[in-house]
Amino acid sequence: MAVIKFCRNFVNAFINFPKPLVAAVNGPAVGITVTILGLYDFVYAADTATFHTPFTRIAINPEGCSSYIFPRIMGLAKANEMLLLNQKVTAIEAMERNLVTRIFPLSEFDQKVNEVVQYMAGLPPQSLLVSKKLIRDVNRKELEKVNEQEHKLLLERALSEETFQALNGFFLKKQQSKL
Repeated sequence: MAVIKFCRNFVNAFINFPKPLVAAVNGPAVGITVTILGLYDFVYAADTATFHTPFTRIAINPEGCSSYIFPRIMGLAKANEMLLLNQKVTAIEAMERNLVTRIFPLSEFDQKVNEVVQYMAGLPPQSLLVSKKLIRDVNRKELEKVNEQEHKLLLERALSEETFQALNGFFLKKQQSKL
């Protein structure tokens, strides 16, 4: 499926991006917008942000290299709560799980993130690039391999009867709640 190939290439772009990546999460983040955060160099969240990965609820598997990164940064049990049990976490919980670098109050969020970015922009650029390359090269090939495997399984899951039934039930429930 074209969408699966697009997603695989999308994630590979994050794996191989040479410059430091800064995420600014100021509201609800769901699915791939959460899972790719492990590929960022810095993740800043507003105190009101939430993070949700409802994969098993809709009968699909994790992506964004989260099956590799989340257990390493959070520990297996906390990663499993998010990836297997679909647990939505707050910004504080995400920071405790090492998914978020720092939390700022929503009222100061844009200003604080901008201050960090401006500070980074004032650092010697080649030093940043070389340092990021050293850090990423340690597991770049493994991340590319994991990304390929996650998307191969995602294609299988997307075509399964179980996923069809789960999505059908999800949308039916959503439609009934609006009545």
